[in-house]
Amino acid sequence: MTADFSLRPSLDTDGPWIAELRAVVMRPDLERLGRFDPVRVRERFLNGFQPEHTFVVEVAGQNAGVIAVRPEPDAQWIEHFYLGPEHQGKGLGGAALRQAMDASQDHRPFRLNVLQGSAARRLYERHGFEVESEDAVDVFMAAPVP
Repeated sequence: MTADFSLRPSLDTDGPWIAELRAVVMRPDLERLGRFDPVRVRERFLNGFQPEHTFVVEVAGQNAGVIAVRPEPDAQWIEHFYLGPEHQGKGLGGAALRQAMDASQDHRPFRLNVLQGSAARRLYERHGFEVESEDAVDVFMAAPVP
């Protein structure tokens, strides 16, 4: 059952808690791939954080997750899509992804990358994403604009 949620524009001050959420959410997959570094996982986010392209997923007025849609010349990149573990598996991820994609008034396709073996890949496939390429660490996917 999907919880009622909203997407609000991110603020500069959201960066630190999002970096912590990223570390928690990505840790199992990064450890499985032998790539988890507790400092680097946070720094990579903070060094590239673009609040103007980021939305906070709120449930009952509380921060539940985050999703970014970054425009590039040939695509709209879905990035930094993380939900707190307590919010996963309830339909919230699919609802937030669909809302972010439906809000686009853009003609460019959506692209993203997901770590090899991540359960999130199934979510993306259910929303029309198909594999474009992959390597030992990442799977690169694309979906047309709805």
